[in-house]
Amino acid sequence: MHPKQLLDACAELVKRTLTFEHPADAVVSRFFREHRNLGPRERATLAETAYTVLRKKLLFESLARSGSGPRERRLAILGLSHSQQAMAASEQSRKEAHGFVRAALLPQEQQWLDACEAVRPEELMEQHRHNLPEWLVAPLQQQLGDDFQAFAQSMEQAAPLDLRVNALNARRADVQKELDKAGIAAEATPYSPWGLRVQGKPALTRLDAFTRGAIEVQDEGSQLLALLLDAKRGEMVVDFCAGAGGKTLAIGASMRSTGRLYAFDVSGHRLEALKPRLARSGLSNVHPAAIAHERDDRVKRLAGKIDRVLVDAPCSGLGTLRRNPDLKWRQSAKAVEELTQKQAAILASAARLVKPGGRLVYATCSVLPQENEAIAEAFAAAHKDFVAMDAGELLAQLKVEQGAALCSGSDSGTQYLRLWPQRHETDGFFAAVWTRKP
Repeated sequence: MHPKQLLDACAELVKRTLTFEHPADAVVSRFFREHRNLGPRERATLAETAYTVLRKKLLFESLARSGSGPRERRLAILGLSHSQQAMAASEQSRKEAHGFVRAALLPQEQQWLDACEAVRPEELMEQHRHNLPEWLVAPLQQQLGDDFQAFAQSMEQAAPLDLRVNALNARRADVQKELDKAGIAAEATPYSPWGLRVQGKPALTRLDAFTRGAIEVQDEGSQLLALLLDAKRGEMVVDFCAGAGGKTLAIGASMRSTGRLYAFDVSGHRLEALKPRLARSGLSNVHPAAIAHERDDRVKRLAGKIDRVLVDAPCSGLGTLRRNPDLKWRQSAKAVEELTQKQAAILASAARLVKPGGRLVYATCSVLPQENEAIAEAFAAAHKDFVAMDAGELLAQLKVEQGAALCSGSDSGTQYLRLWPQRHETDGFFAAVWTRKP
């Protein structure tokens, strides 16, 4: 595709994503369905341009004011230029990317882009350095202190591609060698014993390792949540908010496909996405079930019978901004407040499933204390029959290296799992663990 045509397509995609009527990934997928003539490289360029604009929206909007022409075109020019140079692996490829972008521009646009790229980071206003909505800045600064800017910068980077090796039918070292033979560089993740971190964005679905269920795409932090549940062979286990089932599959593999693993979710559509993944995995102990709400009769019938319950609660998703940068513009303080009420209700209902001596894990992919520590502390205060467990000690028992460094304490002294992208190179995750008194 000619650079001018590609830029036009980028501008149209940017325009659609910035309406925020739908999640960005859904907008991008629909755009690609409408333009089936696009090749893999063109799709990658379009998607990364749109996501770069979302990541640096405040900065790009400020720079765009000095240009001329349609707003979405100016934003697309900035996004395309930045993303192309960020993806370049060498000085030569950066020069080629520089020339490619300028081939699509009018002379006055080239001059404007040169002026934008000449602006030094230290000359920028604070909001143009962190590119976060104002409602989110204060609580993060209070929580992170001097680490705030490092967090903000990490959230402007694309997330690495992590894979989980299916422990039911494969070994990590063997899969790593298999990927290497296919020309895909991968290294063991530093914390999860199941994880591989892959360089670039290879076409994984074409690999035999994928089709036979030896690998699944899953962030290392998400893998650690499943590991923390520590489900055993023959147990009865519930993944209470299973969604598309990434953690369900990891839990089922750790159970060696024995016992009974219920995958509950209020979205039947999301559970449908689990079916092909489940078929590839080779698991026979997983039982997906759509429920109407957290007090559904299916839940009541299992009260006090379950060995392990994972509550990966609906949340703001603000720990996943590297993958879903539109969330910081689609969420709000009011929406988070409404979510906390739902999280507390779901956790309380799920807790009823746990039998005496059983384990309960509450988790989110949020970085906000009101969705994490506040929910956990309120639950502990209201449920004296649940005893908090030290997440660091549990990870050490599971032979997770530097497990204690992945955790942080609370006012009550409880150690929670607390993952940060700028510190651990995972998405932002939180987990609290309890055992029910015998």
